[in-house]
Parts: sequence; structure tokens; C-alpha cells
Amino acid sequence: MQAKHLIHELLRRSMRHRAHHTNPYLHFACNALCTVTELPKSDFPESPDLPSWLKSPEPPVTDSSCDDFVIPSLASWVESHNLQDRSKFVRPSPVEQPIKSDADKISGILKNRYPSPESFVEALDGCGVDVSDSLVAQILKRFSNDWAPAFGVFTWAKTQTGYVHSSELYNAMVDILGKCKKFNLMWELVKEMDGFKGYVTLVTMTQVMRRLARAGRYEEAIEAFKGLEQFGVEKDINALNVLLDALVKENSVEHAYEVFLEFKDLTPLNLRTFNILIHGWCKARKFDDAQKMMNEMERHGFRPNAVTYTSFVESYSREKDFRKVDAIMDEMGEKGCKPSVVTYTIVMHALGKAGQINEALNVYEQMKKDCVPDAPFYSSLIFILNKAGRLKDANEVFEDMEKQGVSRDLLTYNSMISSACAHSQEENALKLLRKMEKDSCKPDHKTYAPLLKMCCRKKWMKVLDFLLSHMFKNDVSIDLGTFTLLIHELCKSGKLDRACLFFEEAILKGMIPMDSTCRMLVEKLEHKNMTVDKERIELSMLRAVE
Repeated sequence: MQAKHLIHELLRRSMRHRAHHTNPYLHFACNALCTVTELPKSDFPESPDLPSWLKSPEPPVTDSSCDDFVIPSLASWVESHNLQDRSKFVRPSPVEQPIKSDADKISGILKNRYPSPESFVEALDGCGVDVSDSLVAQILKRFSNDWAPAFGVFTWAKTQTGYVHSSELYNAMVDILGKCKKFNLMWELVKEMDGFKGYVTLVTMTQVMRRLARAGRYEEAIEAFKGLEQFGVEKDINALNVLLDALVKENSVEHAYEVFLEFKDLTPLNLRTFNILIHGWCKARKFDDAQKMMNEMERHGFRPNAVTYTSFVESYSREKDFRKVDAIMDEMGEKGCKPSVVTYTIVMHALGKAGQINEALNVYEQMKKDCVPDAPFYSSLIFILNKAGRLKDANEVFEDMEKQGVSRDLLTYNSMISSACAHSQEENALKLLRKMEKDSCKPDHKTYAPLLKMCCRKKWMKVLDFLLSHMFKNDVSIDLGTFTLLIHELCKSGKLDRACLFFEEAILKGMIPMDSTCRMLVEKLEHKNMTVDKERIELSMLRAVE
């Protein structure tokens, strides 16, 4: 089915449902993009089909509330990961597996906790592994949220005869140290890089500035920009734009504007410079300042483009002010500036989130005059259909993508998996993860989050262990957000032993859970009279914040 025919069919279905469920004299809601009657969110219920393992006339292999339960149709896939008996679960690190590669061998050593990076280096000595850039890159990715073993293997590799890290690996290590807020070590590594000709580039300093800004160290990020030339990096418009973008993305457009005022006469500006600041002011909902920046852009001889206007569209869409969105789109038309597929996707997504499903689908009718759908557009369409409860329609769009020559990307799969979990389609959610594997689409944290939450709520501990193993094998390093999710959901499910283990593992990796997380766990332990565990958690937290 052609894309336009598919959208037409979705609209037709919407109108059919509307005719059945809506009083024609009620629910009229005028909207900037469309005047079609609005439907209540409950007008598109689709009760999920019973899972196949419940439909089977044969009795289930095991109780679905049992820790070791695995959906029968997925059992062979889960078992293929060689899960060991986890009844004596020691800590939530990924499951030990038969050594199949040098990466697994090194990972097995690094999973043991050592007091310092130097201890990791000692543990790795004599492991009999030949070092290569690809091997170190994989290990750094696996431990990207755990700086000590990452820095340990990075340091160990430097001691191996005949091996020298590439600049890309130095950049990866700089980023890990910055992410984990080990800024002194980060700067030491940058200075070490400076000893290799051409190693420190704008890529390196981009990571430095972004990590400093992410940590709220705005002044230090600005100082890093001012000191670029001492590392042989030119302080040009590209570098300035990197700094401005880093500050804006971390909600400090005011700092970005001060930098702009200081340097605007020292380097030639470009269109991107102004678009970054306009985006920042719009993001902060300071539309008058955004308009002033647009006026200054024009005084410098730059015409606003689709990116410029999309910043306004995005902010008004977030506020659900679709009349102003319509006004911006009209202005674009008057000035001969065609909206991009990004612009249309933002509007469609916002309408869908606001429950205006028909208006969202009608955006496609406008879009096809200017551009063709891409993967993010389809992903957004899938999201809003799922949100409206139209799961079959969403699945049809998902299946139709490849027929339209549009490859499903990470966002597409994440939307489908999240929806399947939200609608209690556990089997489908896990099958989508398996399909990602077959399609060589690498998952990320957002892929696993709803699946982990689902397993905790269902008390499927064997599948939870499988997912942790799957994450590790796909080089997705567990971050604090994932630990927090696991601790909270396991507490809700009464799996306090496991919640404690995840809490302690987070602290061992240098990630300090929020006070609210600690308080929740302690209260649950106290309620269950688990005094020894309660005192251990309190002591762990006390030591972590010292």
C-alpha cells in the first residue's frame, strides 16, 4: 500500500469510528489545522488479543507469576543465552557466560569490583589477550557508565607492547570521564593527548564542553572554549557554535547569549549561530527574545529558514497552542520557506499527544506537498496511533515502512516496544526485541527500560536476568536511570533482596541514587522487618555521600 493510501485509510477508519461513537452535535472543537470533531481518548479501544501461550489448549509449562517463568514461544531464545541458575543472585551485573571472545574474557575480569583503576590494570596483566582498537572500543562501550574499569582497561592497553591508542579511543575515554564527572582525570587525559600530534581536535573539545555544560559547570565550559588554542584547536565559528549549542541544550541560553555578545565581533557568524540562540530562547519560552534574535539575524544578512521557524513551532506545539503553530506555518508560506519533514513531524506528534488524532493524521495531507515521510515521521505516527489505542493500525504502519523504502530505525522499534509493554503485550514486546536483533538494529537504554519495568512488575526474574545479559552483549552500559527504575519497580513487586543488590551495585559503580530512592527502599525494608538489610543500605548510602 502506498504511504498516501495508508494515511487515507487511517483517516477513513477514524471517521468511521467517529460516526459510530460521537453525537454529531457535540464535541465540536475548532483547531488551527483542522475543524473535524474531536474524539474522547476512549473512542478507539482495542482490547489486546490474549497471548498465544494463554490460548494454548495445553497447560502452561509454569506459573506466569513464578520467578523462572519464560513465555514458551521465546524459551529457546532466552535459553540460548546460556543463563545460569540465578537463585543465588550475587549482584545484578550481567550474567556470566561461556567465554566466546576476548571482549567477554576481559569483561569477566572487569566485572569483579576492584578499589581503583590501578587494581583493574593489575588484574588484567597476564590475561593473554591481544589488544586492538576494536577490542578496546567495545570494552569502553560496555563500561561507558562505569569509569573505573573503563579507565583501567584503557590504562592497561597502553602498557601492551607495540600498541598505541587511536585518537578516537582517547576521545571515547575523555567522554566517559566527563560523563562520570571525573573532570580532573578528564583534563589530565586531554593534556596527555596533546603530546600526540593532531590528537586533540574540535571533536575532543566538543566532548569536554558538552560534559561540563551537562554538569552545570557553564563557566568552566566557556573557559574551555577560550583555551582552545593552547591545544592547537582553532577558535572559529564552528567551535563557537559548539559551545553555544552545549549551553542551550543544558538550559542556559543566558550564558550562551553572553558568549555571543562577547565573541560576535571577533569571528564571522553564520546562520547556525542565530538558529542555536533562537532555539534556546524558544526553549526557554522567551519568544520576544527569540524574535529579537531573528531580527538581528536578518540585519546580518541571513534569511530565516525551516530550522529557524521550527524552533517556534516546537515550542508552541509543546504548549498546545496550535493557533500560533498555524500562524507560524502561514508565515513560512508567505515568505516562501517550505516546512521540513521535521517541522511536520513535530506538529503531528504534538497533536497526537494532545489526543487530536484526526488532526494529526491530516498533517500528512499538508506535508506531502512539500516533502516525503522519513523514519522519524513514521515513528511518530506509530507513537500517536498506539497512544490512541489503535494498536493494529500502528502495527500496520510498522509493517508498511519497508514497503515504502523506509528502514525501521531505533526510534521506531522503541516506540513499538514501549507501546507493547504499556498494553500488556509482553510476548509481542520481547519478539520485537528479537526482531531488532535479526535486523541488526542496535538497542539502547530506552529500548530496555519498558522491558525491564515489565519483568519487574510481572516478577519474571529469569527474563529480567536475560535482559541484563542482552544489554551487556549489545554493549549497553547500565546507567543510574536504569538502576533507579529497577530499584523502584522491584520494591513495588516485593523483590527487596534484588532491589538491595541493584542499589549496592549502583554505589559500587560510583552512581549515587537519589535520596527519594534510598528512602523508599529503606521504608520497604523496615516494613518487612528486614533490619540487617536496612542498616546495610543506610550505611552504603552514608559512605557514598561522604
